[in-house]
Amino acid sequence: MSVFSISQFFYLHLLVNILFMSLNFFQRRKILKNANFLELTPIRNRDYDFTEEGKVYIVVPKFDKQWMRNFFISGRRRKNVSVYLDDLGSHTWLEIDGNKNVGEICDILKNKLGKKLEPLEEVEDRVTKFLSMLYQQRYIWFRELEQN
Repeated sequence: MSVFSISQFFYLHLLVNILFMSLNFFQRRKILKNANFLELTPIRNRDYDFTEEGKVYIVVPKFDKQWMRNFFISGRRRKNVSVYLDDLGSHTWLEIDGNKNVGEICDILKNKLGKKLEPLEEVEDRVTKFLSMLYQQRYIWFRELEQN
């Protein structure tokens, strides 16, 4: 019987997590391909804050589990990563409230931003791609998909 050192255990644990995360990523992407995206209702899964310019940044913890944060992040090091959104991303993020579906969010953005979103025919495409990226990174989830 062999005994693992702490560093070997850490690397083994990291490898197992990466394998499970990649498998889960492909499952999530497959679910999105089969869904009618404009009828889905997004819900935020992360906290957010505003920059000085008024744009949104998403606050993502480096580790989801509290014991990992305490063990791997010491002292005054930052425990979170900030994901900064552009203008369209900020407005989209602020419209996500758990009640509006993606189609309604696209209509609101067309009315609110108007000429900034030229050409208007591509707004739905851009917003759905943005929301699918947020879903794949687990920053949001969709009510209809998680209930199934």
